Amino acid sequence: MKVTTEKNEKIANMIFGSIYPLYLNRLEKNGRTKEELNQVINWFTGFDQGTLQELIDEKVTFRTFFKKAKINPNAHMIKGVVCGYRIEEIEDEFELYKQCRQMEKLIDELAKGRKMEKILREEKK
Repeated sequence: MKVTTEKNEKIANMIFGSIYPLYLNRLEKNGRTKEELNQVINWFTGFDQGTLQELIDEKVTFRTFFKKAKINPNAHMIKGVVCGYRIEEIEDEFELYKQCRQMEKLIDELAKGRKMEKILREEKK
């Protein structure tokens, strides 16, 4: 599927704090914890627990959320399909949409029981 400007804007304007409980609910149903969710988000964005909670409380949009994030340098290693979109094929002009799907891919892997060492990608030395 192709990302459109409209789709990108729709995601950009969504409130992160309204989606976070959905992520958490999905993970808890699969035996994972809030701490694990936050660990994955921390790895991807660089946000510690306090900053993450502040962003939720401030009701920031995904646009602001990702603008403030320091995306992990290994994020390029996140590949695969999420919601019908192949992450590595999302055009650069839709960076925000791509970042959102990358984060969802990590959360998806967590929900499916993948080991944390595999989710938090590292370059092979």
